[in-house]
Amino acid sequence: MAGKTVTRADLAESVFRKVGLSRTESAELVETVIDEICHAIVRGEAVKLSSFATFQVRSKNERIGRNPKTGEEVPISPRRVMTFKASNVLKQRILKAHLSRKAKLKPVTPVA
Repeated sequence: MAGKTVTRADLAESVFRKVGLSRTESAELVETVIDEICHAIVRGEAVKLSSFATFQVRSKNERIGRNPKTGEEVPISPRRVMTFKASNVLKQRILKAHLSRKAKLKPVTPVA
């Protein structure tokens, strides 16, 4: 199921409608928040957005991987990766939306 992609412009428009800042101020606010999140992650800090998620940088050690086509063992170099861990609030919202969508699609059985 493909969903809509929310852009920075969409976020700025939402801030404009809900907060009452000008469109320019709303766009600047969204850019500032996203930039600060990015800079914190690059510095290796964990970023926790309450009721949404935690972003964290984690170091992965060197390991041996396997080429799935040839079966050849290949060393995978150590690297740093970003992880995203959804909060329980977000997980529950997603589950609730999934179940309500599923209930709407369920066919109604006729009563005899």
